[in-house]
Amino acid sequence: MSTMPQTENREVTILLAEDDLGHARLIEKNLRRANIANNIVRVTDGQAAVDYLFAEENLKARGQSMPVLVLLDLNMPILDGYQVLKIMKANERTKRIPVVILTTTDDPREVTKCYELGCNIYITKPVDYDNFTEAIRKLGLFLSIVTVP
Repeated sequence: MSTMPQTENREVTILLAEDDLGHARLIEKNLRRANIANNIVRVTDGQAAVDYLFAEENLKARGQSMPVLVLLDLNMPILDGYQVLKIMKANERTKRIPVVILTTTDDPREVTKCYELGCNIYITKPVDYDNFTEAIRKLGLFLSIVTVP
């Protein structure tokens, strides 16, 4: 199995912030089918995502952390994806972490808002199972060639 590109010979960890267990399983399953072998850490709410990122950043400051790529749902409890994105992009240590929004919301105003807040990619999760799995497979192929900071 191939992995995403490495940064400074360290493999990238994927942080999956997704409260829907079914969506999370489909995302992980289809990333694996696209030969993404990276560690995937799942959190189920926005506060847990922020806590993970800042714990990782504290480790990174000591030279012990792997780079992170975030797959972020917008509709989550405690802190929603917009709040997570805003916190990440306002902090000097986390603002360069790539963020892929994965959500069912396809309202153009929401898409614009996410890009204005600093997301790197916005993907609407198709409602249809086959289309959803195909979209995630394509995301996996894309992630396999992306270089992260």
